[in-house]
Amino acid sequence: MSHPSENRPIYVTEQGILLEAEAFDDFGGWILETQFVSEMGSPYLLAHGLGTPVADAKTEISVPAGEYEMWVRSKDWVPGHHPGQFQLEIGGKLLETVFGANDKDWSWEFAGRLMLAEGAVSVALRDLTGFAGRCDAIYFGRNGEEPPNEVCEESRQWRRALRGLPEEPVDSGDYDLVVVGGGVSGCAAALTAARLGQRVALIQDRPILGGNASREIGIMPRGTQGALLKELSARTEEGDLLAFSLLEAEPLASVFTEHRVFAIRQEGAKIVSVDAVAARTGEERRFRAKTFIDASGVATFGVLGQAETMFGREAQAEYGEQYAPNVSDEMHHGNTLFFRTGMAPGPVSFPEVPWATEVAKDYADLGGQLIEPGRDNGPGPFVGNHPKTPDFRFGEHEIAASHFWEYGQWLDPYKTGELVRDYLMRALYGTFSNVKAMEPEKYANLEFEWMAHVTAKGEYARYRGDYVVSERDISEHTSFEDSIIANDGALCIHCAPDPGEAKYDFRAKDWIYDWRDRQPYAIPFRSLYSVNVDNLMMAGKHISVTHIAGSATKFMGNGAQHGVAVAAAAFLCNKLGVLPRELYENHLADLKAQVAELTGCDHDMEASPPRRHYEPTL
Repeated sequence: MSHPSENRPIYVTEQGILLEAEAFDDFGGWILETQFVSEMGSPYLLAHGLGTPVADAKTEISVPAGEYEMWVRSKDWVPGHHPGQFQLEIGGKLLETVFGANDKDWSWEFAGRLMLAEGAVSVALRDLTGFAGRCDAIYFGRNGEEPPNEVCEESRQWRRALRGLPEEPVDSGDYDLVVVGGGVSGCAAALTAARLGQRVALIQDRPILGGNASREIGIMPRGTQGALLKELSARTEEGDLLAFSLLEAEPLASVFTEHRVFAIRQEGAKIVSVDAVAARTGEERRFRAKTFIDASGVATFGVLGQAETMFGREAQAEYGEQYAPNVSDEMHHGNTLFFRTGMAPGPVSFPEVPWATEVAKDYADLGGQLIEPGRDNGPGPFVGNHPKTPDFRFGEHEIAASHFWEYGQWLDPYKTGELVRDYLMRALYGTFSNVKAMEPEKYANLEFEWMAHVTAKGEYARYRGDYVVSERDISEHTSFEDSIIANDGALCIHCAPDPGEAKYDFRAKDWIYDWRDRQPYAIPFRSLYSVNVDNLMMAGKHISVTHIAGSATKFMGNGAQHGVAVAAAAFLCNKLGVLPRELYENHLADLKAQVAELTGCDHDMEASPPRRHYEPTL
């Protein structure tokens, strides 16, 4: 796909010329990948061709005459097998070096010296395999020095200097409210606040809005189905949510897509500003506000700032939770990769993928597909009699659950996101290959129609608020004085195998889906603001809840309700000149009335008597 150039002119220095892959004028069939910048240091281009080489990425730069040392930063994402290979073409000449085949993680690879005449020179990335080749940047060196590879402030400064970027972020102005994260909960918060007269900046690291509900992933928003959720999650024929067009129509809302927050400035216990970097240009912007809402799902203000967070599973004794383990640990819900297969009109070949089948082994069940954006858990081809993990059951109705394709539950989600995504890609490619190989006549025409390159994010850190909602609060319907919204849905607990336990470790071991009594439950305002950062509130899966309670509150429909509530709170905080805790202590009736007006519901809910849990059948 061709992208209009949004990039700064290439900067020429005595040291050399840095051409970032995201600065190419035409990406061809390559995809801009921005998910893993905190891990590997930069956005990059990904050749996501599902086994068919993609069209060249192309651009043109002007260079002074001279000899250049050619360096390319890339990754061999399966050492020993090298599935993602590509070459570099400079001025019509194809360099001999094949990148993505050096058995190394992200690193600069020397590709020889090249004499170039003064003037315009064409540059192209030539994909060789269609299996996730990746290019971060190309460096035309002039001083004989190897470019820095470590992800640190020194390498960031090196890149800034070679791109002619200022050392300090550009001032993007003052806002009443900054919302970080453009998923369903963030969109709900930003849209609500703008309609209440607040000047809002919504900062989203992806090119589109919707998070796990966006067409990049496509999950149906489950949980509470409020009016605002239905409004913003309606889809176009292409599968996009209407969220962006709704926000675009609000004069007080500014949406900054493809912007990643990388720094937070605090003065004492208050946030003053956040700094975000634009993926394509590298330009940094500073956003100041009175109030901040984190709807990123990954607790950005806890990772980059000083907000207290919780992580992993609490012990059963800590909150008296039936489904909690006896001993606390760091297991969490992993990431999922969605896909879709179909039958082509004629035979479709698929190359051998030993690097994938060593992960998939003999697994040959392609169930759990995304039928279309908003319709997941679809069936798929199945071959053989190998042992299966249990299928997901809603009561007596068995379906192939998309989220059984899950990995990373025992890994650090902040440091291994790319590894987890890549592992799931290998599992899917290997399973697909197994299905075709085991029944070649039946599945001769089977093809991959689509595979996401963006994972559906699972569980990261959760904020600690003035109150931590537990499983018992949900199941026993605890009545809070500050109940301001209702959430709905089952306790949805993904059960991972212990390390080394499972043959197919990319599949969930088990699934607890406890509908409870199918009644909504209350969320207190105290679980929607930070315990130690005065002007920070949160919405979505990382609100102040235990791991078990979060398995229910995580649903996107529930997150939309969080977003409405904290937007109303931000409006009142700014109007009354108070902080969220002061709003709870002194103006709770005003907050309840404001949220009730926005949602059309009164969420003062009486406590229900404790009930007996049932054991889910899987």
